[in-house]
Amino acid sequence: MKHTKVKDLLNSASGLHEVKAKGWVRTFRNNQFIALNDGSTINNIQCVVDFENTPEETLKRITTGAAVSVKGHLVESQGAGQKVEIQVSEIKILGDSDPEKFPMQPKKHSLEFLRENAHLRIRTNMFGAIMRVRSTLAFAVHQYFQEKGFFYVNTPIITGSDAEGAGEMFRVTALPFDGTPRTEEGNVNYKEDFFGRETNLTVSGQLEGETYAMALGQIYTFGPTFRAENSNTSRHLAEFWMIEPEVAFNNLADNMDLAEDFIKYVIKYTVDKCGDDLKFLEQRLLEEEKSKPQAERSEMALLEKLSFVMDNNFKRVSYTEAIDILKNSKPNKNKKFQYLIEEWGADLQSEHERFLVEKHFKCPVILFDYPAKIKAFYMRLNDNTEPGRDTVRAMDILFPGIGEIVGGSQREERYDVLLEKMKALEIDEKELYWYLDTRRFGSAVHSGFGLGFERLVLFVTGMSNIRDVIPFPRTPQNAEF
Repeated sequence: MKHTKVKDLLNSASGLHEVKAKGWVRTFRNNQFIALNDGSTINNIQCVVDFENTPEETLKRITTGAAVSVKGHLVESQGAGQKVEIQVSEIKILGDSDPEKFPMQPKKHSLEFLRENAHLRIRTNMFGAIMRVRSTLAFAVHQYFQEKGFFYVNTPIITGSDAEGAGEMFRVTALPFDGTPRTEEGNVNYKEDFFGRETNLTVSGQLEGETYAMALGQIYTFGPTFRAENSNTSRHLAEFWMIEPEVAFNNLADNMDLAEDFIKYVIKYTVDKCGDDLKFLEQRLLEEEKSKPQAERSEMALLEKLSFVMDNNFKRVSYTEAIDILKNSKPNKNKKFQYLIEEWGADLQSEHERFLVEKHFKCPVILFDYPAKIKAFYMRLNDNTEPGRDTVRAMDILFPGIGEIVGGSQREERYDVLLEKMKALEIDEKELYWYLDTRRFGSAVHSGFGLGFERLVLFVTGMSNIRDVIPFPRTPQNAEF
């Protein structure tokens, strides 16, 4: 007899038909009531054991964390909370779990403790909910772009280019650490390495993605990216997932429209599909916030916040206007910002982004037309700018509680301008000859953006630390599991 998922059993009508369920014991009360969960839903199904006719040895093995198979009749539940339960006629222990050693006992655990047990934390309600939401969001990403006629492109994970120009990359090498081959000048001789040149883990698939957009029209990538930043914060990971669409013939306004429409779609899809999980996460957030001072609590509950994003237009504000707002803000005048805003050209920090979103505009904000000197070389230079105030057609989307969630731009399509920018930044044109070729042969206006998937999951789940929305976080000094 094939077993049925708990989710499907809970949605079934009761009756005297026999069913089979498999899962893990969450709790076992009074030698009679098993709360069984198989990961298909946040809800458990109650399995009522006839303890008088069940061997004592079997009852002792029904412990939290044990894997069991139960067979019985699905009947109307006598207790509150669920409409059906299983009257157990047969139970098999598939895998024991020693209650003295199993760390995920049914009690409150700190998030830090759960991170240390990342291989088992998925057995908790919280992490089951987070990872089901993550899975649904990932599906929604693909569904959105596929419905819009985008093509999914897999860009290289091992690359010789540094799309961001940041230099904070993980090196990929097959050279030995002892006796590394050297050139006459004493440098590492990468010609003897596996690829015959210096290579790294990718920080972005954007540059390669652009080459495909200039032939397929509209593409997206969705894959792992890596940053060797020594940022031990609640918002940074060394390994994370990025969504990067690139669209030929789109200008900056089109790019903003696409990003806003995309974010609203995937949030709505997930709210529609993950109601029980999101209600649980909302309740978790409300409980957590009770311990915070009133001023630090969220103004909206989780589902209300998600609805607010779906139902309201994102506010579009130029960088110049944002700087004026920040310069004249109370936190800046009272020197409450860690990084004071003194002049145009400042690189905005998370505290500034969150002030604009959470305190000033009180809605998601799209900032655009940033100073050229604080943005990447590939961003399109604006034509009409004030002397000393060169700007590029860049955009960032800022979210409450998160800060920047999307970064994008209209790309510089003019060969001569792009070449000049690369020379000024000492970017080797021979290394990126293939990127320049897209401007030499059939160049056209095109735009794209990058969205850090974990930051989106962070926002939708209401979690506050990015380490809690990826199965096995990779951070400085931590590559466990």
